[in-house]
Amino acid sequence: MKAKPARFVLLAAIVFVVIAILGACDSEPRKTDAELGLNAQQATGRRVYETRCADCHYAYSTHNLRGPSLNGLFKKPFMKNGMPANDERVSDIILLGRAKMPAFQQKLTQQQFDDLMAYLHTL
Repeated sequence: MKAKPARFVLLAAIVFVVIAILGACDSEPRKTDAELGLNAQQATGRRVYETRCADCHYAYSTHNLRGPSLNGLFKKPFMKNGMPANDERVSDIILLGRAKMPAFQQKLTQQQFDDLMAYLHTL
């Protein structure tokens, strides 16, 4: 009779471990620039994104990281914060910062910013 509760505990532990592992596997698929169909400017913008943005924002997952996911950023009329999803608003947030988002105006060259914006339009 004691074998059944032990089996149940073991099974529950296995289920818990599997759920924990699957929940932790939220990493984005890593595709090449060619697989994503990126042109040279967009590919360069992807490097800027990986250096400056990827620690806080997912590009290809709809899950949030420390900041909101940027998946489909320009494909919707509004961002998650309710602001219009257009070049002007996105530029303001990147350059001037907002809430927990740091400002990048002094950290990006104009070319890096333009490349980043080109990449964000592909998401």
